Amino acid sequence: MRTKTIIGLTTAALLGLSYANAADNYKIDPAHTSVGFSVRHMGVSNVKGHFDDFTGLLVLENGSIQEASGTIQVKSVNTGMEKRDNHLRTADFFDAAKYPLITFKSKRVEKNGEQTVLIADFTMRGVTKELRLPVTLSGPVKDPMGNTRIGLEAKTTVNRKDYGIQFNALMETGGLMVGEEVALEINAEATKDAAVTGANK
Repeated sequence: MRTKTIIGLTTAALLGLSYANAADNYKIDPAHTSVGFSVRHMGVSNVKGHFDDFTGLLVLENGSIQEASGTIQVKSVNTGMEKRDNHLRTADFFDAAKYPLITFKSKRVEKNGEQTVLIADFTMRGVTKELRLPVTLSGPVKDPMGNTRIGLEAKTTVNRKDYGIQFNALMETGGLMVGEEVALEINAEATKDAAVTGANK
């Protein structure tokens, strides 16, 4: 009897530990998410834009992000000016016809004090480079529909020339028309995928 009790308690403890450590999958909510960028124009202002079509998945364990991935449809680029957006879709910039996707896939996670840094493969215009993306998580909270929801904020910069976006024009003053450093900013909400989470547990 004692042996059965010990086995039962051990099994329960292991199941409890497994439940506590189970990963939770969160899907990016596009209605409450922005994926934006900003680049210097003629050295006097910043032109901002965003992408309208994207998907993303986050994996959290014990409230900490463990994995992240995302896909952006390049043709959805939007700077608020159709002529400029059409130019950005050409081979001068993104070459959306040949390289329709921008992708992000985390490889590992580093902790720097309270900050979480995702180390990921970032692919744009057919070039893949390692990217460090500092992220801040908020939540979780319950929304009015009963979904578990988290928030994510992230900022970083990339050099567009590293990804083969070479286009530029020289101004009379000698400066460049378009800056090389591009600031990226993500403000996202994601909801827990109950079906997948339940399967993991």
